Amino acid sequence: MSNWIINQGLSAFILVVWMGINIFLFVYYYLFYDLGPQFEYTRELLGSALAWARAPAAVLNFNCMLILLPVCRNLLSLLRGSFICCGRSMRKQLDKNLTFHKLVAYMIALMTAVHTVAHLLNAEWYTNSFQGRYGPLASKLSMLGDSRELNTTYLNPFRSNSTTPTIFVFTTIAGLTGVVITLALILIITSSMEVIRRSYFEVFWYTHHLFIIFFAGLVFHGAGRIVRSQQVTNPPHNNSFCKDQPENWGKIPECPVPQFAMTDLFDGCYVSFIVIRPSKVLELQLVKPGFKMEVGQYVFLNCPAISQLEWHPFTMTSAPEEDFFSVHIRSVGDWTEKLIKMVENLPEGGQGPKYVLFKIFYFCLRMAVDGPFGTASEDVFDYEVSMLVGAGIGVTPFASILKSIWYKFKDSDPKLRTKRIYFYWLCRETYAFEWFADLLQVLEKDMEERGMRDFLTYKLYLTGWDQSHVNHAMVHFDKDTDIITGLKQKTHYGRPNWDREFEQVRQENPSSVVGTFLCGPQALAKDLEKKCVRYSDVDPRKTTFYFNKENF
Repeated sequence: MSNWIINQGLSAFILVVWMGINIFLFVYYYLFYDLGPQFEYTRELLGSALAWARAPAAVLNFNCMLILLPVCRNLLSLLRGSFICCGRSMRKQLDKNLTFHKLVAYMIALMTAVHTVAHLLNAEWYTNSFQGRYGPLASKLSMLGDSRELNTTYLNPFRSNSTTPTIFVFTTIAGLTGVVITLALILIITSSMEVIRRSYFEVFWYTHHLFIIFFAGLVFHGAGRIVRSQQVTNPPHNNSFCKDQPENWGKIPECPVPQFAMTDLFDGCYVSFIVIRPSKVLELQLVKPGFKMEVGQYVFLNCPAISQLEWHPFTMTSAPEEDFFSVHIRSVGDWTEKLIKMVENLPEGGQGPKYVLFKIFYFCLRMAVDGPFGTASEDVFDYEVSMLVGAGIGVTPFASILKSIWYKFKDSDPKLRTKRIYFYWLCRETYAFEWFADLLQVLEKDMEERGMRDFLTYKLYLTGWDQSHVNHAMVHFDKDTDIITGLKQKTHYGRPNWDREFEQVRQENPSSVVGTFLCGPQALAKDLEKKCVRYSDVDPRKTTFYFNKENF
């Protein structure tokens, strides 16, 4: 046993880990598709064949990722040299590369067989559901079609009685690529038999190069996305209540017409609230099931109604404590201009704002969200004192931070270690301040009521102005609130004197670590970084500034 462990122990451990991952993927995705509520209506059409098709697909993806690695000779040589300090047992595993390559191939062959048979059953059951053989619910689901006017999306890809499983296989992306990669796999495996490999090596060698076609087909195989999941609607569709009365779908509030979308890597969302600011800034509040975020994070958004390929990053302006996430989109570039114009052109008419929400719902139902992704601003609560500097629309991550602070104070969060925040906002236009002036008003009032007026120090700077602005401000200087923002803190004209600001922060916080966060242009970043170095004390017991910049 000792000799076996010495010689074969590591190999056995690697095989156990590999097999464990395969089993986990199969079980996890089987349960995901067999029990997941978003596939409840899909299972009404396909039954258990849905899970039997999707679970092997997950295992196939994992093994197709591994299959080429054991036969990459240059990679193996590199690893052998890198493992020179790891002992003989580790290097010996590289000599069993072909054995592992064959094991992975066997797993691919097995999962391909299960996946193919299950999808053949799915095609047959899609046909039977469309023909009304599985009851009124399956028939109703099969009759749903893509219609912007009726706000519906289909679930059953079989759209007519003339569509047979054979026709469907050879007329869809998923079907055609499935046939191609299955034939390529059959040829690769059969030509790899020892009798052929030894007697007709050229056949084995050239046939094995069909892996190029195999992987090319594999890339496009999922593009058809035949299997669709149910999406969250507003108001939500109550499956348990509505599945027994499909005739009332769309007629009663509890049962809106269910929405379905492709099972994509990027989950869909829907727009719950829209505001178009006079400054050509579009505010969208979106809802996405299971979405979790931290302050200052950003997401990539895609709206297929504009472009299938364009993904654009936007910092979220909502707080993690809210049940939605929001973005502010400024009109810069073709994509943002088209999105804002699309919203502006939505007819409001006699149905009022709800009609606007309804229209944007079906236009951007398939708006995909990738993220959220972390940024430097996530660390803002790790500092006792923070300086937040936003330029123009660059204020968005700090809106999220300020909102989150308000929630933390409201809930008396004991984990909040931040003691003071200095907020600077630089804008060219006066109307840009309207974006978050209401948020600052709430914070201003809340801090006063709590006796924490010094917690938040904010200064707003108008960098684009003329003499008329100054004259107007001078006339109304005696007012208690600012004429531009409505805040008690008056707007400054021009740019900040950063030397004076850093000196003030250092004097007011003589023994603190200050995090300086910027979302703005590179020129301002260089200036602030120099100030952080200049005003940091060598003595670690005194004030130290750390610079952080948002990068996309």
